[in-house]
Amino acid sequence: MHKVEGIKKVPLASQLKAMKTMDVRTLAPIVFYAAVGILFLVLLPFANFPPHIALTGITSLITAYGLFGKRFWAKWLVVAMFFVATTLSLSIVYYILFTNWVVDIIIIAYAVLTWIFTAFILLKEKPSETEP
Repeated sequence: MHKVEGIKKVPLASQLKAMKTMDVRTLAPIVFYAAVGILFLVLLPFANFPPHIALTGITSLITAYGLFGKRFWAKWLVVAMFFVATTLSLSIVYYILFTNWVVDIIIIAYAVLTWIFTAFILLKEKPSETEP
């Protein structure tokens, strides 16, 4: 392990090896935020390059990286993404309500999954150090 200014940094190779032992509950939020980030960046040209979609996609990728690396700031980004995703989703649903059902359902699913993963990450308890 490398130690930089009092913070232990785990090399990426050992994190990738540890990913094999991660359970689904730990891996699901990481995959969700990474998939949303990639999807938003792929949809940029089709939506005429709106900056809020690009920023949301980049922030989602950074959030996935923070959750994967177990960074202390990852929970703060999850909270920020909660508010951004809720605002973005509800405004999109409001403006296209009843005109495009497929997009409405996808955006509502995105909002609900964001709420679920935010609650899951914030309510996840750290295991005590005395447990075997």
